[in-house]
Amino acid sequence: MKETDREAVATAVQRVAGMLQRPDQLDKVEQYRRREARKKASVEARLKAAIQSQLDGVRTGLSQLHNALNDVKDIQQSLGDVSKDWRQSINTIESLKDVKDAVVRHSQLAAAVENLKNIFSVPEIVRETQDLIEQGALLQAHRKLMDLECSRDGLMYEQYRIDSGNTRDMTLIHSYFGSTQGLSDELAKQLWMVLQRSLVTVRRDPTLLVSVVRIIEREEKIDRRILDRKKQTGFVPPGRPKNWKEKMFAILDRTVTTRIEGTQADTRESDKMWLVRHLEIIRKYVLDDLTVAKNLMVQCFPPHYEIFRNLLSMYHQALTTRMQELASEDLEANEIVSLLTWVLNTYTSTEMMGNVELAPEVDVSSLEPLLSPNVVSELLDTYMSTLTSNIIAWLRKALETDKKDWIKETEPEADQDGYYQTTLPAIVFQMFEQNLQVAAQISEDLKTKVLGLCLQQMNSFLSRYKDEAQLYKEEHLRNRQHPHCYVQYVIAIINNCQTFKESIVSLKKKYLKNEAEEGMSLSQPSMDGILDAIAKEGCSSLLEEVFLDLEPHLSDLMTKKWLLGSNAVDIICVTVEDYFNDFAKIKKPYKKRMTAEAHRRVVVEYLRAVMQKRISFRSPEERKEGAERMVREAEQLRFLFRKLASGFGEEVDGYCDTIDAIAEVIKLTDPSLLYLEVSTLVSKYPDIRDDHIGALLAMRGDASRDMKQTIIETLEQGPTQANPNYVPIFKEIIVPSLNVAKLLK
Repeated sequence: MKETDREAVATAVQRVAGMLQRPDQLDKVEQYRRREARKKASVEARLKAAIQSQLDGVRTGLSQLHNALNDVKDIQQSLGDVSKDWRQSINTIESLKDVKDAVVRHSQLAAAVENLKNIFSVPEIVRETQDLIEQGALLQAHRKLMDLECSRDGLMYEQYRIDSGNTRDMTLIHSYFGSTQGLSDELAKQLWMVLQRSLVTVRRDPTLLVSVVRIIEREEKIDRRILDRKKQTGFVPPGRPKNWKEKMFAILDRTVTTRIEGTQADTRESDKMWLVRHLEIIRKYVLDDLTVAKNLMVQCFPPHYEIFRNLLSMYHQALTTRMQELASEDLEANEIVSLLTWVLNTYTSTEMMGNVELAPEVDVSSLEPLLSPNVVSELLDTYMSTLTSNIIAWLRKALETDKKDWIKETEPEADQDGYYQTTLPAIVFQMFEQNLQVAAQISEDLKTKVLGLCLQQMNSFLSRYKDEAQLYKEEHLRNRQHPHCYVQYVIAIINNCQTFKESIVSLKKKYLKNEAEEGMSLSQPSMDGILDAIAKEGCSSLLEEVFLDLEPHLSDLMTKKWLLGSNAVDIICVTVEDYFNDFAKIKKPYKKRMTAEAHRRVVVEYLRAVMQKRISFRSPEERKEGAERMVREAEQLRFLFRKLASGFGEEVDGYCDTIDAIAEVIKLTDPSLLYLEVSTLVSKYPDIRDDHIGALLAMRGDASRDMKQTIIETLEQGPTQANPNYVPIFKEIIVPSLNVAKLLK
């Protein structure tokens, strides 16, 4: 207590010191004293109230303990009285054992009497139930079966309750009602048969299906009641729970699976279209079945069965399993296409799950894919690999077939515009078109891949086509009489190049719809260059034919025979025109190019004849006559090629003007002006060389050796500025060196 008092005094001193830190606070001493007095009075009041409350609680507790002690004494006395009475009644209880046994027997007899009628009528009820099952009266049969099971289960329950260990009596009851389980199994068999044919039954006799569902519902209620009782008593009758609802869905699931698997009527050996037929039958069956389930079956089942949703899940799972089985088989390319088209497109289309008859219960966006992405990818890889091999084989076969046509004795067919052609482009692009249409049915991605494959293989094919065309030409040159229609088929090959070009553009335009795909197509090897090379080679081959026939007549030019009136140019013109009547069957882009090339080559050959010093004029009259003849023949050639080039809208006279320019040098009468005339010629044709000038002067026959040397040396020193649009013509004309050596002697 002293320690506590000291702490209290110290605390008080500290508080007073805190209150009186400044002189002005001394005036408030009385105020502080009154405040502290109030606080002290308040604390004392609270302490008194708390102590009073504690005292009241203690007083009440003591009173209750006193009462409890009295109650315990009373109970102890009562227990003593009960123990005394129990000891006195033991003998009396043992004397009542006979009464207990009598009660047990009475209970058994009461249960037997209650079910006596049913017990005696069990054989009769069994026969009636059997008859009803055979007659198809399933509801009535089930009612009687329920009566039998109720009697059996009641007797067995009483026996179990009285003496659960008495297996002999339980076995006796079970054997007496032994037919009940057989009837239950027989009835179940009838129910499952109806459920297996439920899609047919619901159309013909929906009441039968309703009866089956009612029976299953009854059994489900009995199962639930028995399981509830099992929790309390532990007793379960034999054969319970039946779980017929669960078995019903298992039967429906097995029926759906069997229906899907049973739609395959053919094999690949018996019908190449077996898979298409199989998938179409599946589509029709599934759509019809689900439509019937949605419109009719849902009315025969309680809503909580969700029969349509469950059937939809069963069909989807059965289809998934079936599609996986088909995908695992060794399918051909067309079969892979059929399968993927059906799985990826048909299944969710309006022809099947997206059909308006199934909406809105079926949401195609929520359906899981029938095949996993990995399986689809593997199938596509297999398809692309097979397709690549097939395209290569088809293109090779198409080319071999086309080559056989090249050696026929009959001309190739012409298109509606009269241009020669073979069936090769049509066959190739029909094949491409078919494969692209098929790929487009599966997916846009596959379509793009197939187009890329087609273009890639087309590029390789055109290289082989070019090689075969070259071999065709070489074979012909060994014997120009064979094949008979060589020219016509070369024309057809040239026209095919244009057809190929147009078909490739058309194919890309049709099957490439967006910029990304266009970018893909640009990455493909360009085929225009190969096609132009084939066409150019073909045109060159035809011109070689022309010039092989013109060779004897070209050799007559610039000779004595020519000067005396040879009709070589007339024959040349007639021959060229005759060939070009056949060349009219060449399509315009290549015919235009070929006409220009023929014009150039004829003029080049004419100029080559001039440069080969086949003749040397001996007098001005001969020079004049030769020059005039050259001008006339230039006009003949000009007229011919104007006629051949009509419709092209291009100037074709430039080459023949070269002959006129040479003629001007030939017919010049004043040798002193030769330098000026030759200078003009060189300025117009900057590719003319000194050996060309030497040959030209030698043909005139009047230029001295010094004059020739001076003109050539002077022209060599003077630079010439070529016209940017000038096409060299003298560049490919070679003057024999022997002639130049003779000229300079």
